Amino acid sequence: MSDLRERREAVVREHMESENVHDFDTTLDTFSHPRYEIIPTGEVHDGPEQVMAYFKESRTAFPDQRNELISLRHADDAVIVEFDLKGTHKGTLRGFEPTGREFSCRMIAVFEFEGEGIVCERVYFDAATILAQLTA
Repeated sequence: MSDLRERREAVVREHMESENVHDFDTTLDTFSHPRYEIIPTGEVHDGPEQVMAYFKESRTAFPDQRNELISLRHADDAVIVEFDLKGTHKGTLRGFEPTGREFSCRMIAVFEFEGEGIVCERVYFDAATILAQLTA
């Protein structure tokens, strides 16, 4: 594996692990420019303030939210990650009261890079998978 690929993979692993322990300052430091694109909902969180607000909202609703890495793949300007996202609905989310139910959803994230820094994490998943588990 090339040095650049190894460094990018290390950045992605640090990014994902820091999310799991809610060390969001470290997560933000993995970006050259913080940006999340949540494809199923059409949301874009651009810049450190918006990304930190996204972390606060999602971890208020799912305080135990965590990712479990399945695989990493490399492209010329990206690292593609397959993972399971898991959590328990313990807080209000956009007007939906907590259900106390757990979810697990297979996801794909494309971490786009410029050099060694992430410039966007674009996340793909089936929102109905999560909704069905939380409302069943």
